Amino acid sequence: MPTPHDPYVRVRGAREHNLRDVRVDIPRDTLTVFTGVSGSGKSSLAFGTIYAEAQRRYFESVAPYARRLIHQVGAPAVGEITGLPPAVSLEQRRSAPGARSSVGTVTTLSNSLRMLFSRAGTYPEGAERLDSDAFSPNTAVGACPRCHGLGRVHRTTEELLVPDPSLSIRDGAIAAWPGAWQGKNLRDVLDALGYDVDRPWRDLDPAEREWILFTDEQPVVTVHPVRDAGRIQRPYQGTYMSARRYVTHTFADTKSRALRTKAERFLTSEPCSVCAGSRLRPEAMAVTFAGRTIAELAGLPLTGLAEALAAAGGGDTARVLTADLLARIETVTELGLGYLSLDRTAPTLSSGELQRLRLATQLRSGLFGVVYVLDEPSAGLHPADTESLLGVLGRLKEAGNTVFVVEHQMDVVRRADWLVDVGPLAGEHGGRVLHSGPPAGLADVEESATRRFLFDEAPAPVREVREPAGWLRLHGVERHNVRGVDAAFPHGVFTAVTGVSGSGKSTLVGQVLADVLADRRAPAQAEADQPRERPVPGCASAEGLAAVDRLVQVDQKPIGRTPRSNLATYTGLFDVVRKLFAGTDTAVERGYRAGRFSFNVAGGRCETCQGEGFVSVELLFLPSTYAPCPDCHGARYNPQTLEVTLRGLNIAQVLDLTVESAAEFFAGTPGAERSLRTLLDVGLGYLRLGQPATELSGGEAQRIKLAAELQRARRGHTLYLLDEPTTGLHPADVEVLMRQLHGLVDAGSTVVVVEHDMAVVAGADWVIDLGPGGGDRGGRIVATGPPSAVARAEGSRTAPYLRAALHLD
Repeated sequence: MPTPHDPYVRVRGAREHNLRDVRVDIPRDTLTVFTGVSGSGKSSLAFGTIYAEAQRRYFESVAPYARRLIHQVGAPAVGEITGLPPAVSLEQRRSAPGARSSVGTVTTLSNSLRMLFSRAGTYPEGAERLDSDAFSPNTAVGACPRCHGLGRVHRTTEELLVPDPSLSIRDGAIAAWPGAWQGKNLRDVLDALGYDVDRPWRDLDPAEREWILFTDEQPVVTVHPVRDAGRIQRPYQGTYMSARRYVTHTFADTKSRALRTKAERFLTSEPCSVCAGSRLRPEAMAVTFAGRTIAELAGLPLTGLAEALAAAGGGDTARVLTADLLARIETVTELGLGYLSLDRTAPTLSSGELQRLRLATQLRSGLFGVVYVLDEPSAGLHPADTESLLGVLGRLKEAGNTVFVVEHQMDVVRRADWLVDVGPLAGEHGGRVLHSGPPAGLADVEESATRRFLFDEAPAPVREVREPAGWLRLHGVERHNVRGVDAAFPHGVFTAVTGVSGSGKSTLVGQVLADVLADRRAPAQAEADQPRERPVPGCASAEGLAAVDRLVQVDQKPIGRTPRSNLATYTGLFDVVRKLFAGTDTAVERGYRAGRFSFNVAGGRCETCQGEGFVSVELLFLPSTYAPCPDCHGARYNPQTLEVTLRGLNIAQVLDLTVESAAEFFAGTPGAERSLRTLLDVGLGYLRLGQPATELSGGEAQRIKLAAELQRARRGHTLYLLDEPTTGLHPADVEVLMRQLHGLVDAGSTVVVVEHDMAVVAGADWVIDLGPGGGDRGGRIVATGPPSAVARAEGSRTAPYLRAALHLD
């Protein structure tokens, strides 16, 4: 019977997602790690159940009116949880930060520095004391009026916005405008304003062209869209936005890296002539502390900033504020991030750097007696950085907190006080707690997929290293902290690029190499043995590009942002399924086409829920909840559509099949068989065909993308770029993924991965190690060659960990 002083968090009857009525007791004041293969249910237990219940209880104490203003999650499917303290969640954030986000804003260090200048700065004689907001480039009172706090002035020209003046506006002359409906809307608004959108751009009056591209006006007009056959389109109020305004606003405010990159193509930039890149008004730049402006201090590495503040002295106010700043900086430098400066923008940081900055902020919060629930904190970290992470997790526990960590990194698992292993497999084959106790006890659990990797120290079988079929060479790479580097990537082999967090790996591979390959505008060479050199973005020249016919980048971004996107729609399998249903006798008799079997368009879907399968129930003071649609009961389709069956199953039942079951059901159907086989090959047999994209993990999304690529007919030499493909994957899933990637190389492709998993690096044919440190202390190639050679390299922080993975003396 639990008591008020029960030292355990006791979970009874957890049924969230695939959890099977889980019952588990977890001690407080420990470092507890949740393990299991991807999709086993460990996150459903740690986040979907334990943290969700802690958050729900907190909201119960909040005033009902305030509750309406807070995004709330629904109550988890669990019978009872006792002994649960308040909880703090540190989940992975995969979205790209905005351009105004920086190291200073992520850590809140910039707030303290602004207060220091406001209260203890040296002001010009007669100047009024400024509020701390006046020292922020992200506020109206602080931002430079010329560049609006960006530090650079971005300009555009008619030539950039309209690359082909022979086109009309309707045909897409204004290339900078967005595609799809938003671009059509802007063209329709222009038409309603009386501009000729069908004449070639060059034939329009120059004054009209100037207004269309550069006006700051935003007139609102009534648009009467052209009616399409069988589709009702009502008039609406449309607002005009010039091409320049759209591009500059997108570049400054979007959190989408793809949209920002597209907008950047239509801009030229230069340092702001008013603030000289400081981003602040002259009044703020006139204030100094220790002889430096706030922009100068924010531009120092954190180690240098700490030295400057420690030597500054000053009155009581200055001493209090600098002591607070120094203590906050210490926690960041402890995690190996002392090379960063406060003004370093967040989009230029690696995921590992961002994760550790957020963790450092929590370490300084001083909370006591809470449960920290962390989602794979070692994701994106080099083994050397993981050592620092373990020290921080230990300090959180020593401060009187409980630390729950969802983790796949075995070095973290070995350091746990308590281990909760969920499995044995994924999806409907998982959802059970196989072990809850000290890590050593897992050795007796034979059905655990984690057991082999935690205790088996046998060396991996030796694989013969492949010989390069040629080289892709980059000369004079210059981007971020990678300065003047010459890099060579072998063709026809598996290459791993490694190094500590912030050393420049993602810059070299994900940006420069990807941009160079994507920017190939010159025709391919006929003779591959005659390397062509030419200027390319991010480096002085490159050669060996002609040998690559196709570039494929596979990342862990979601395959869709709404429940309407799913496994079947992304892989193209749904198109095949709908055509099969449209070819049945019943569908032919009724005149049903393939579109009838889509839940995204009117006709075959249930109109009560618009094909969602559920309806939202607004509860005002409580979180909104979702209930199955009262008409289709979650099937998404109307009764007439569900009357059509294929081999005894209707369309809703087919979407509810797992990939494993669907492979049997569609055996002998070539169009479906290939998609399903590749999904099975990457270990996703447990997913349902209609499983919403919003329920998929980053690792699952990446493997779906890889499966979509694998099912395509291969034409020519393909180069695959993957940025940390093992992030979020259990070692058992990593083995499955690596078999597929090595299979691509065996088939004649080239694979380049940015990777921290030493087991993957040890199995590569070629290794490029960057470093030796992060930031300004990195950006150089420390070692390159086969894994066995890099493992013995002097001055490489990767070498000792690679030696251990290779079991070398």
